Amino acid sequence: MLTSDYIDHLQREGELLADAAEYSGEHAPVPTCPGWTTGDLLRHTSTIHRWASRIVAEQLPGPVPEDPLPQAPTGAELLPWFRDGHDVLVRTLRTAAPELDCWAFLPGAPSPLAFWARRQAHETSVHRTDAESARGGALCPLDTAFAADGIDELLTGFHARPKSRVRTERPRTLRVRPSDAEAVWTVQLLPDAPPHTERSAAGPVDCELTGPARNLYLLLWNRLPLDAATVTGDPALARQWRETSGIT
Repeated sequence: MLTSDYIDHLQREGELLADAAEYSGEHAPVPTCPGWTTGDLLRHTSTIHRWASRIVAEQLPGPVPEDPLPQAPTGAELLPWFRDGHDVLVRTLRTAAPELDCWAFLPGAPSPLAFWARRQAHETSVHRTDAESARGGALCPLDTAFAADGIDELLTGFHARPKSRVRTERPRTLRVRPSDAEAVWTVQLLPDAPPHTERSAAGPVDCELTGPARNLYLLLWNRLPLDAATVTGDPALARQWRETSGIT
């Protein structure tokens, strides 16, 4: 995907998040983030938006610790504060020089700008789903190619890092296969190292998850239950993923 495509997704997802939060109100519980209210979700997401904006705008080398949660506005001022931070992030990414040099914390992106546009688009997309879970009703559609890209970022980026908590007592293999995208991932789960993911369907597996890319994306981020996909093979491996894969 192009960097401009990620920024378009970021803009759309942030607007949808704000709309869902406005409907449900600041104090609505967020089922997909137990213990959080919609207000907590807005404060968290806007803090991440402002942190990313600062890194890109100031071209900061890293690592850059996440900004502490601010004493954000409450009540009628909270949503305008969120929307302002989101607008600043979108504008910062759209106007940044393609060759900018700043910190990026996951491998694989062709440039720091592409990394931050991708990361913030998916960050906002997942939290838009959280806001809609608090609102109730159907989730807004998600572009198939964008969802498949988010699966790739999660598997080859986040869970390639040593800090991934996904471990198994013995080597096991999980395959993720969208039914509506030309993509497949085979994930080697290990007892003493982070998962290792190949973008291929080579070899036997212990468990396979199949379904629409959008369902798999949200399932792997623990925003949809396992029955949102078809599970073949050992379902205990899929359950173990859900129990240990949370990103903190």
